[in-house]
Amino acid sequence: MRVYVPLTLSGLAAAQKAGEVGPGPLTAYAVTPGLREWYVSDDIEELEYAALNRAASASLRLIAGRPEEIRRRVVVALDVPDGAAVADPDHVLDASSLGEVRIADVVALSKAAAVHVDADDAEKDVAAAAAALGAADLGDDDAQFTVDGAEDHELLWFGIQEIPGLIA
Repeated sequence: MRVYVPLTLSGLAAAQKAGEVGPGPLTAYAVTPGLREWYVSDDIEELEYAALNRAASASLRLIAGRPEEIRRRVVVALDVPDGAAVADPDHVLDASSLGEVRIADVVALSKAAAVHVDADDAEKDVAAAAAALGAADLGDDDAQFTVDGAEDHELLWFGIQEIPGLIA
């Protein structure tokens, strides 16, 4: 099963150093029954893209809570055994947790299929979105527009062998 783990650049550096993503339990995003139902699509690529975007939003939340963090969203795509990622049945209908799964243990970084990271030119919009996130959560439409501005940036794809260059 492909899962998308939200991180920050410092989190990616720590994973590279340790050789694993963790510690567990990890929050990740995947194509779950709830995500399939919400997006009403049978196209696995569209659904995986939706799960990736959910993880990117979670990465933004990690960044918002860490003022020292570089303002670039990071998502690691990992392949885990089917039973390793479990959706919380109590949150199946909660729109804010669509596609969210838990992984009990650390995952070896060698299980990563790719790393998705914002380009340098996204930093200004990601910084603004991180600053506006609290107000957006409280229903401020202008703040939500700012948060959406970060989501307009597509995450770039990198192979795991490129991680050292990303964290340098």
